Amino acid sequence: MAPSGRGHRGVGGLGNRCAIVGALMLPPILQRLEYLGHRVFDGGHAYNLNIVGIRAHETRAGSFDDLITVTYRQVKNGPWITEHYQATTDPSAYWLNNPMAYGGTAILKTGQWRGCFELGKHRGQYEALTQAKPVTVHRDNTLDDILDFTTETAHGLFGINIHRAGERSTQVGKWSAGCQVIAAARDFQQFMDLAHAQIDSHPSWPSRFTYTLIKDWMT
Repeated sequence: MAPSGRGHRGVGGLGNRCAIVGALMLPPILQRLEYLGHRVFDGGHAYNLNIVGIRAHETRAGSFDDLITVTYRQVKNGPWITEHYQATTDPSAYWLNNPMAYGGTAILKTGQWRGCFELGKHRGQYEALTQAKPVTVHRDNTLDDILDFTTETAHGLFGINIHRAGERSTQVGKWSAGCQVIAAARDFQQFMDLAHAQIDSHPSWPSRFTYTLIKDWMT
């Protein structure tokens, strides 16, 4: 069964429902990826997922003020669908002030992380998309609530996963020490259903997922 569409209001001009766009026209978020020089996954395939995080301009940590989106076709050469979920792409204020690692708290750098995620267990507890290849992070060591994107970067395996918070969390709290976190458990389940739909639809493809993180360009 195909996942049902929901969506949530977040950064920029994305509304509060999933968006459906004609088969020939790229949705605005995929147009933005092309503009930034990132790859758009298509080929007319069903469930060739474009997973995109949109980071808000706000630099004070602590809120689910970002979006994680999934843009795909449900059937071959069908119309585009974009699901969007309230999320954080940043670590929380707690972890900024209490770093888990020497050098500071990890903040995932914007960019396209090709094939860097796979199905796995988040902290051994439940299924999520877990880091499988190196990514680049900023190391924020200023010990305050403000996200610092000017610090030195590091490249490697840091356990940057895409997972959920609580049933419907409103504050990031301790949910993110650098992971990409969907606020509501129900939304996360739909997100994982889509991940499984890609694997089930394309058994010959590598079971890896690309995640692209961009800045909000609509506000």
